[in-house]
Amino acid sequence: MRGILAQALGCMLLWVAALAAWGRAIGPEDAGSAWRDFLASETQMEPAVSLPFERCFRRAAAAHDLPTSLLAAVARGESNFDPDAVSSANARGLMQILWPGTGRHLGFSQVRELHEPCRNVEAGARYLKELLQRYDGDLHRALAAYNYGPGRIGTDGGPIPDGARWYSAYIYRHLRYVLGDGRASRPARSPATDGQIEIALFNAPYRAESFVAALQARVPELRLDWFRQDVGRFRVVMLFDSSEEYDSGLRRLTTAGFPLAGRRP
Repeated sequence: MRGILAQALGCMLLWVAALAAWGRAIGPEDAGSAWRDFLASETQMEPAVSLPFERCFRRAAAAHDLPTSLLAAVARGESNFDPDAVSSANARGLMQILWPGTGRHLGFSQVRELHEPCRNVEAGARYLKELLQRYDGDLHRALAAYNYGPGRIGTDGGPIPDGARWYSAYIYRHLRYVLGDGRASRPARSPATDGQIEIALFNAPYRAESFVAALQARVPELRLDWFRQDVGRFRVVMLFDSSEEYDSGLRRLTTAGFPLAGRRP
């Protein structure tokens, strides 16, 4: 009984810490200036992690004169490098290309083609390049339009909807991961080999981000991250690349009040 009460108290304390962090996490990063700095000085920076489907990303980047790290960041944020990913809006594949609208626009005739990794990445790169040209090289607006659709993002420099601004900052966070400079969590050794186990699911991004910050502060040895899974679904996961790290992480989570015993990756 005392063990159960202690566990409940631990969970309450973590949630209090997360609540305190929410105020710091809600304010979006100035994604516009961050992306301008990236294009001005970081476009030659190579990814610091091994990439799934690396050949696809490098070929598409070279074909469309875009940084490999940028395309990898979009894929990580959109699908977590899952070529079979399908969203509730029917966006598909690594770069989550909307079917049928955007897919038809990019020359696909059958939905199954969107699940071919290299074709999907090439199409996503081509679409992003098209949007960059539409917005005169403004990557912040191009990414906002990639998520919201170009019809909802003006070319006149007017305001960008909050959700689209959040998306741009979200992809920038994944860029930092790809470049080896993660903020909310330490970068994974390799997204190609890292396993993941879900810890929690939230209905808002700032809740997931704040939860990660609070839990990471409490258990700094864990490797944590969070992803947009779909509209209103944001997954917090523990990363691991060996059975030893997995078992150690489970023990640390149990001590922190989040027992995942019996759950396998």
